[in-house]
Amino acid sequence: MVMMKNCLKHAIIITTVLLFLFAPFSSIVNHRAFAHGGEVEVVELESALEGTDATIKSNFWSIFTNTTTIEKDDTVIKIKPNSNIVTVNGKEIELETPVTEKEGKIFVSHHFINEVFPELEQTFQIEKGDHPLDPLTPKEIENTVSVLKKSGKYKESLRFTEITLKLPEKKKVWDWTLSNEKKETFARIAEFIALDGKQVIEGEVDLSIKKLVSWNKIDGVHGMVIIDDFATVQTAIESSEEYIKALKKRDIEDVKKVVTTPLTVGYFDGEDGLEHEQRLLKVVSYLNTGDGNFWAHPIENLVATVDLEQKKVIKVEDEGVIPVPMQLNAYDGRDYKDKVEVKPLNLTEPDGKNYEIKGNTISWQEWDFHLRMDTRVGPVLSTVTYNDEGKKRKIMYEGSLGGMIVPYGDPDVGWYFKSYLDAGDYGMGQLTAPLEKGTDVPENAVLLDATIADNAGKPYTIKNAMAVFERYAGPEYKHADLATFTEENQSRERRELVMRWVSTIGNYDYIFDWVLSQNGTIKIDVGASGIEAVKGVKTKTMHDETAKEDTKYGTLLDNNIVGTTHQHIYNFRLDLDVDGEDNTLTEINPIVEENKDGGPRKSVMVTEQKTVTTEQEAIQKFDPSTIRLLSNYNKENKVGNPVSYQIIPFAGGTHPIAKGALFSEDDWLLNRVNFMDKQIWVTNYDPNERYPEGKYPNRSKTDTGLKQYTADNSSIENTDNVVWMTTGATHVARAEEWPMMPTEWVHAMLKPWNFFDRTPTLDLPKK
Repeated sequence: MVMMKNCLKHAIIITTVLLFLFAPFSSIVNHRAFAHGGEVEVVELESALEGTDATIKSNFWSIFTNTTTIEKDDTVIKIKPNSNIVTVNGKEIELETPVTEKEGKIFVSHHFINEVFPELEQTFQIEKGDHPLDPLTPKEIENTVSVLKKSGKYKESLRFTEITLKLPEKKKVWDWTLSNEKKETFARIAEFIALDGKQVIEGEVDLSIKKLVSWNKIDGVHGMVIIDDFATVQTAIESSEEYIKALKKRDIEDVKKVVTTPLTVGYFDGEDGLEHEQRLLKVVSYLNTGDGNFWAHPIENLVATVDLEQKKVIKVEDEGVIPVPMQLNAYDGRDYKDKVEVKPLNLTEPDGKNYEIKGNTISWQEWDFHLRMDTRVGPVLSTVTYNDEGKKRKIMYEGSLGGMIVPYGDPDVGWYFKSYLDAGDYGMGQLTAPLEKGTDVPENAVLLDATIADNAGKPYTIKNAMAVFERYAGPEYKHADLATFTEENQSRERRELVMRWVSTIGNYDYIFDWVLSQNGTIKIDVGASGIEAVKGVKTKTMHDETAKEDTKYGTLLDNNIVGTTHQHIYNFRLDLDVDGEDNTLTEINPIVEENKDGGPRKSVMVTEQKTVTTEQEAIQKFDPSTIRLLSNYNKENKVGNPVSYQIIPFAGGTHPIAKGALFSEDDWLLNRVNFMDKQIWVTNYDPNERYPEGKYPNRSKTDTGLKQYTADNSSIENTDNVVWMTTGATHVARAEEWPMMPTEWVHAMLKPWNFFDRTPTLDLPKK
């Protein structure tokens, strides 16, 4: 959510890309430098890469750290000026000559290529494969825009927030997946959402006949925030005399050192003094002191509202000067001269991988599924099946993040409107952070690229967008049978297959893991890391007179810095098809009853079972004592129990149990976003109902998501249903999370319940 003026150096074009920005370099110049006591030839980086097919790129975050990225095939190299350390696929390598920068040009040793492109180990081979849910290819994205240009509807000012595949009919996709012959053919239709100024437009292009088949203007909604808006906000701030005057009151003379954060304004029915029809962003800012962490220097009590159509500041709110905290709070460890010594931990797979990737389809042990990247919600797992003794059984048609929200609890001028619908307002898939081996993922991971469309409608590839890796996960089971005096140990190793993805939204980095176990369990783990959004205050220590008031809505983390209390709430859209599409929500409650069957016991444990029949009845908070199952009463295991999957939306970390929203029922936000207050929702399957907050949540007046989806209270008994599972945590800040937040995990789980006839992992080999 951040853009600052001085990030535009190196002539980076920000208006046509979102993540990968090309940085051109000027003509070839040779210099001399000294390395290890000897003179070496130094050449411009672009010259050094000639003939290698390597490309020079920068991404949205590396601009802030002055990092340049070089990519060649599966190799990703990151370099920094004035350093002789580079990373190659996450591994640090020492160069004979430091990288240097002079007048915007980067120079390296003429030996640079030999140093960074050594003989690489054999990479994992991804075989070619086709699937009806495969994302649009670069050529298909280009064809979509080409058709629009020929249709007469296209304008150069048009900006796309989405160009994606229109999903085929669910039944046909399942039939194709389970068929051995794969004879069914599927039309390739591209869906798009575009902005013409503030006008939102939806449409479709049939790629087989290269024809625009629909073009619809959607009134009364606001589209996503796009990269153009970031630049507009920064320029508007730098041009606002009123804002510059407010900065000078805070002894900030150079507006170009101010880092802006363009934030959605929410909806307060005019009580915030804003017109709903205007396309607006609010701006809070930070001072870039050059210490590598501008987040630690908030410019408090100062908020600007920018009209994106007029491209100017229309309102400045100044609630009084709070001195900007100026102490060093670097998060790169620069103030720790002595680093901890860590010996290598090597992960090897000497006999190769246990999984296979064909195109976008992944097979591991008994699991088969399709994996694609969505520009809004990130990874989508589709057509998930489990091979049960030779028979492929349906488990889940689609599973993905549905949406998430990060609401803050402080009513002050710079905080009351902060409630980030990260996926729906900004597009988390577009803000994918490339992964690095050895830190983000283990060394044995396979890194997968993803191609999506940028705001100009051009295809671009996010390198290392997702990762797949296998890991040890403890004993699957163990028993040492001492009673028979054989002392034979029966234990088996549990393995898990992890699909990892990271999205960086301003100060926070969100790590999403979809984890498959050999025993049929699916886990969803979400880790929040990055840097807390902090508030500047007068208080230095909790002994100050101002401490009580300044820490009313948060925790004092450092002198003059408060971490404001907020929530991270995630909702997952899980189109479960448990052994088929006709499923029913079942509840089992263990209870205590009086013993009426004799013997000395006074009480007994029994279970009560209940069928949930309607969408409204299914809406509930998570009670950990209740067992919730999505059951298929048309299918039974060998002893006659209906096959089921258990739904477990527990949390974890500092907040062990998933909790609802910390808002009163009459608060504006809760009226707009109902999903955050209940952990279980079940709706009839509708291919158009994909987001718990609704399709267009930016500045929405009411809930057009799950509240609207469940308004007709349809029957969910023995029907094709979608489970919406909410989990998350209330984030009460602590000192150990500042200035860098160790990853805080929350969890959810889907567990087979009488789905199998017996322990499904008895076929695991004994080592």
